[in-house]
Amino acid sequence: MKIRHLTLDELTIDDERALRHVGLYAALKAALRRDGYRFLVPEGGASWDRVVFLNLTFWSPSEGGDLLTGDHLPADVVTHVAWHHLAARALGLDGPKPSVEGALLAEAIASAFDLYLVGRLLGRSPDSEFLETQVPAMAEAAEAAGLGEEGFEALLSEVAQDPDRAFEDLRALLFDAAKALVRCTSIEGAAAVLDGLSGHRFAPILHHYELSTWILHARAGGGSMDADPVAREVDAALRAAPVALDWLEERWVRAGEGTAVGDTTGTSTSAG
Repeated sequence: MKIRHLTLDELTIDDERALRHVGLYAALKAALRRDGYRFLVPEGGASWDRVVFLNLTFWSPSEGGDLLTGDHLPADVVTHVAWHHLAARALGLDGPKPSVEGALLAEAIASAFDLYLVGRLLGRSPDSEFLETQVPAMAEAAEAAGLGEEGFEALLSEVAQDPDRAFEDLRALLFDAAKALVRCTSIEGAAAVLDGLSGHRFAPILHHYELSTWILHARAGGGSMDADPVAREVDAALRAAPVALDWLEERWVRAGEGTAVGDTTGTSTSAG
């Protein structure tokens, strides 16, 4: 497989129109441009299952460069990649032995932003391709956890009413769950962790985020399992911030903005 290293501007971004009203989308996209982030694209394309295998098994924050199936990229993946890229720099994950807690925090932020996008798009871009895939998958996870259709609709309504709050609530839940689970040594211990989180409003969709993959990747990566003071400081700051995404935008997304390359137009706030 011959792989090309392409910039964001050399790719076609799908479903971008649906995210045009989300100010942070433009800022995250600009951050990838500014830093010259490159994606790995197989010549002639590659199957989805092979790409998933290679990314899950061999991707690391120290190397970056997500592997794609071809030269098309969904707009929501742009944001997911951008959060991982920014977190790697802010949390020091690009070193030889990155912190496990830092890596889990990065994943929690990137994944919780997906829920934020759901909330922002539900009332503005109901025909988004992102919603067409995300909402049914979330509903399936919620149903498996015992949340009925009416309960799930009510949960989505809450997310749409306050996407910023939904982001931080889910981010904190994902980080708390992953941080505890990665240190569990038995089924009983892990089950006790999950039981302790069952009262959280987003507990019914917790398994939508495939925490088992996070845990296995963290354990296999050889990173430090010690408590990470930097990650914990960021976690505490996000919990205390009036709007966690505003904190991240100011300190992570727009750092070094003056050196951006290419078009960086777009509203600057998370509520834009």
